[in-house]
Amino acid sequence: MVDLNSVQGVRNIAFALLLLIMPQITNSDVIKALSGCVDPEIGINIIDLGLVHWIKIDSANNVDIRMTMTSPMCPVTSVILADAQLRIERIQGIGNVNIELVWEPAWSPEMISEEARLNLQV
Repeated sequence: MVDLNSVQGVRNIAFALLLLIMPQITNSDVIKALSGCVDPEIGINIIDLGLVHWIKIDSANNVDIRMTMTSPMCPVTSVILADAQLRIERIQGIGNVNIELVWEPAWSPEMISEEARLNLQV
């Protein structure tokens, strides 16, 4: 039983109701948003480049992402990370967004999607 006379009880009810009416963000929503984030040096989006390794979305629509760059020396890392963050934050109903830059597994050209390979002629 929830104590409606306590602040915590009211917060619990409000959070439960919010979860019921708030649409759940999906991996597809995040991938769609990130597909617009293009590496300015290569001209291919970060999804097709294979830079995004992992996406996790919790029940409150908080998003955690692990991604990499084509090289630790990438001069546009901060630009790409900022663009990715902004694109995800624009998703309706999104919670907190956390993007972690990782170097394992290391990026390789084999991570590029087939469509992007054709465009790059790789």
